Amino acid sequence: MLNAIKRIIIVAIGVILQFGFAIVIRLFFYKYLGIITLIYDVISILIVLVILKNSTRLSNDLPWVILILVFPIFGTIILITLGKNYAKNKLQKNIFEKEREYDQYLIQNENIRKELEDKKLDNIKYIVNIAKFPVSTNNEIAYYDFGEKFYPELLKELKKAEKFIFMEYFIIKEGIMWNSILDILKEKVTQGVEVRLLYDDAGSVAMLSANYPKELAKFGIKCISFNKLSPFRGIFMNNRDHRKITVIDGKVAFSGGVNLSDEYININSKYGIWKDNGIKIVGDAIWNLTIMFLTLWNANMNEDKDITKFKYDFKNSNKKNGYVIPYGVAPLHKDLIGEDVYINMINSAKKYLYIMTPYLIIDTDMVNSLCRAAKRGVDVRIIVPGIPDKKIVYTQTTSFFKVLHDNGVKIYKYSNGFVHSKVFLSDDVRSVVGTINMDYRSLYHHFENGIYMENVNEIDTIFKDFENTFNDCQKLDDKDVHVGLIKSLWQAILRLFAPLF
Repeated sequence: MLNAIKRIIIVAIGVILQFGFAIVIRLFFYKYLGIITLIYDVISILIVLVILKNSTRLSNDLPWVILILVFPIFGTIILITLGKNYAKNKLQKNIFEKEREYDQYLIQNENIRKELEDKKLDNIKYIVNIAKFPVSTNNEIAYYDFGEKFYPELLKELKKAEKFIFMEYFIIKEGIMWNSILDILKEKVTQGVEVRLLYDDAGSVAMLSANYPKELAKFGIKCISFNKLSPFRGIFMNNRDHRKITVIDGKVAFSGGVNLSDEYININSKYGIWKDNGIKIVGDAIWNLTIMFLTLWNANMNEDKDITKFKYDFKNSNKKNGYVIPYGVAPLHKDLIGEDVYINMINSAKKYLYIMTPYLIIDTDMVNSLCRAAKRGVDVRIIVPGIPDKKIVYTQTTSFFKVLHDNGVKIYKYSNGFVHSKVFLSDDVRSVVGTINMDYRSLYHHFENGIYMENVNEIDTIFKDFENTFNDCQKLDDKDVHVGLIKSLWQAILRLFAPLF
């Protein structure tokens, strides 16, 4: 919210200055007004042509095109300030360096790579080739359909820690959930366990004090507030760490949609039943999550010379159980891996595609993929909240209902409350569970993580979760997706500027 307000203020200032500049031109250079206007037009058209030529996601770039055409000079200034980060700050450079350094530790087993080719597992190949994270087969997966089921398992495994605990979350808020976790972390430090905690500064700004890392340091807990809010760091302030990762001794890991706050386990939820999920991994796939954590940690601290000490050797201790590939999404690269993985799943679906998402604010690529899937006979269903957590965001979400519904996509509203789960499931074969919402913030701006699974036993459990959730939903019909003219115009305005925020 703070970043959105900041951006709105900057845009407003730009518009005011634009009009002021135009008045000055008319007062003092009225003789040359025709030439100046022509120069204005030429500059704006050239910039727009450059944007269009290089655009791979036109719906994301459209707001910039409009701003520059209407306000050529200050539209360009706003583009440079907010749209393209030409001068990378120190943290960004450090993240790039750590990513390159840690590439050597992300090694794909060649026998599995050959399987991917032989079986034409193209969705997995994309993640391996582009995201650079290896896929593994000897993993045990447990899926939890509510945060209150995930939470006791997390506590149980934290209590078993012997060497290290890594935790990375968008939101930490003091309460029953976090305080019980913190008690375990304090105890583990006294037992010689190394505890590292990484939380997002913007995500937790209203929940924790600015000195919270120092407060935890008194107990021996290492803590970093990621990408600390500052008025002087430009667009990078919008790149938040939205990941949810816990790694314990390299032996067990957790992820999913659950943050460390009471509403995620249905204590004091303001929005009815909070529908979320968690996932537990035991096996080689944990290493991918460990690398993600250490990349951001050492971009800040640079304290580990040898990270292989955090890798546990599972050898053949687990039976083969399909393909599992945790992958990271970073906003510093040209490939929109989070969106592409979703679109690949949509395009490969043959029988059904089920989706849970708290937000549905998507670009034309995603819209068209969903519509094409429905038109070719795929049963496409999307579950969204019945009780929204943010009204303006929900208005943007509802703006997509009609076009999707009219093209055969079925929209379901969770009657019991708020859906925070981010889950894709198709054809009883493949699924993605993680932190990646179907909105511009997750798909374009945030650090995220997902876990792609194919032919994994626990996909049956995910399917049952969808079945149970559909029973608690209202399926929308023609009447439900229709809106009046005024609301339709308001939705269009919100959608136009959604990519900026």
